[in-house]
Amino acid sequence: MTTPVIQEEPTGCGIASVANILGKTYSQMKTIANEMGIYATDQSLWSDTQYVRRMLSASGVETSSEEVPFVSWEALPDLALLAIKYHQEKGKDFWHWVVFKREHDKHFVLDSASYLPSNIRTDFNEMKPQWFIEVKQ
Repeated sequence: MTTPVIQEEPTGCGIASVANILGKTYSQMKTIANEMGIYATDQSLWSDTQYVRRMLSASGVETSSEEVPFVSWEALPDLALLAIKYHQEKGKDFWHWVVFKREHDKHFVLDSASYLPSNIRTDFNEMKPQWFIEVKQ
C-alpha cells in the first residue's frame, strides 16, 4: 500500500495531494510548486482547482477538464482528487484536498492532514466529498 505524504504547512493540502499522486515527498513537490509560483500560503489553493491541475500537468499527468459532482464512492475513477470539508466563507468556496485511490481491489483516501491518527482513510461515511477531479493514469 501507498505511504501517504503529510502536509508540512497548515495550507499545504494541495501540494501534498499532488505529491501523493506523483510519488514525491512534500519538500520535493513544494520546491516544484514554488518554482511555478505556487505557494502553500496562498489561500487560493483551497478555492481554485487550477493550481493542482497545473502541478499535475507540468509532470505530464492529465486530469478531467471539469469538476464532477460526487455521487458515490463506487462511482469514482481509480484515481481522483477529492474536495472534502467543503464550505463557504464570505461567498467564496473552500475545501480540503485528498486523494482517492483504488488499487488491488481496495480503495482508500490519502489525507495529508497532520492531525489524523491515520492518513490512509477508509472511514468513508465521515468524509463528505463535494466533487472530484479524475486523474488519468
